[in-house]
Amino acid sequence: MFQVARAVGAVARATLLFCVLGGAAMAADHAATPLDKYLDNLKTLRTSFLQTLADSQGKEIDRATGTLVVARPGKFSWDIHPANKGAGQLMVSDGRNLWFFDRDLEQVTVKPVDAALSATPAMLLSGAVDVRKNFNVQSAGQREGLDWVLVEPQGTDADFRDALFGFANGELKRMILEDKLGQTATIVFDHIERNVPVTAQETTFTPPKGADVIGTPRK
Repeated sequence: MFQVARAVGAVARATLLFCVLGGAAMAADHAATPLDKYLDNLKTLRTSFLQTLADSQGKEIDRATGTLVVARPGKFSWDIHPANKGAGQLMVSDGRNLWFFDRDLEQVTVKPVDAALSATPAMLLSGAVDVRKNFNVQSAGQREGLDWVLVEPQGTDADFRDALFGFANGELKRMILEDKLGQTATIVFDHIERNVPVTAQETTFTPPKGADVIGTPRK
């Protein structure tokens, strides 16, 4: 769900890659992982998060906070605000289209969901596709008090190498993603509310007046 032109852009790209987990159908010949079990029981999600981005040497190059709202199937809102500079980005899937709003550039990019989210972790939370048909999913043991699940894209068009999802008592607590540039994004979730009411307004988007819009939304 992106090329890095600056630190804020790097966070936005990592965000777009993550912003979502979804589609919980599990093939019978695969052992259930904590991710499978989590998605099987997920209807809605509302949480805040802290995201850090480190370069290939492990040095932190950016930090941001934000909120994530998910309403399955296929809807979410990911709002991120860099800690040091910029107004941040907003990404919204309304079930038909994926909207990406860069507040600093006053620019909106829109694509149909099935085109925009193919082969990215964005499919995971949204429930738009079958996880097992698009990713290799396997348990990755325990460390730091969390049960980890490794997710690797099956296609070659994804912008990331692999993603780790960390669970505690069945709740998603952390995501760690390594991209093709060797950068690592870590997201720590807090104030987690699962299967609570989510309004339609929380997962819809209207381009702000005066913003440049790139792409044509699907009606």
